[in-house]
Amino acid sequence: MSELAVLRAFAERLADRARPIARRYFRAEAATLGLVDKADATPVTAADLEIEHALRDMIAETYPEHGVLGEEHGAWHADAPWQWVIDPIDGTRAFAAGKPQFGTLIALAHRGVPVLGVIDQPITAERWLGVRGEGAWFNGVPVRTRAHPPRLADAVVFITMPEQFVGPGAEAFARLRGACKGVAYGGDCYNYALVASGHIDLVVEMGLKTVDFAALVNPIEEAGGVAVDWAGKALTLASDGSIVAAASRALADDVLRVLRP
Repeated sequence: MSELAVLRAFAERLADRARPIARRYFRAEAATLGLVDKADATPVTAADLEIEHALRDMIAETYPEHGVLGEEHGAWHADAPWQWVIDPIDGTRAFAAGKPQFGTLIALAHRGVPVLGVIDQPITAERWLGVRGEGAWFNGVPVRTRAHPPRLADAVVFITMPEQFVGPGAEAFARLRGACKGVAYGGDCYNYALVASGHIDLVVEMGLKTVDFAALVNPIEEAGGVAVDWAGKALTLASDGSIVAAASRALADDVLRVLRP
């Protein structure tokens, strides 16, 4: 068994560990959910904290030489070649509202380059997995992006919320909004999973943290899609948090021309 195959199996065990914790807190009473705002005004729940703690413990026990970057507890062993990147609940607002449009994100990067990504939806028991050079799967079945995505003028672009576009980014997104068929709001990481499965064609966002995007790269690219920053560069752990995720290279190139005329 290859090293990546072993790491893939471990990543799935991490996702398996996270699922029952998320389910236990989903639609729980407020006192159990423990929803509070962090210093940066983003929300966090008891589920976020418990999941990340559990996954960090598993990684430390199994791969003590690996580093970890987590949404809630920051970086550990940041100079290690292998880095696990964890967002225990991506889409905390949806999770806290009882909407199953969130996910647990688990990525593994080698020298800053994502090589494995898991998008797990605990409530609907849906899991997308991508391994660099090996493929992408939905619940164990290979997936592909849409075979014939529309031209940009006929495409709907999915975003989480308009407030994420600021400064020159807001002007660029306004151009994109005018060039495409329409905009759909909400969804967080779930939108990217739907690109990998061929259900939607385009997600464009900015201002994401490394923990928000690292796990999205391999499921989309191994399914035949494109995931790059707004400059058209491959995503790494050092990327700036802007992202274009498209079903095809042609569609991504059309978007990039609009974003940076």
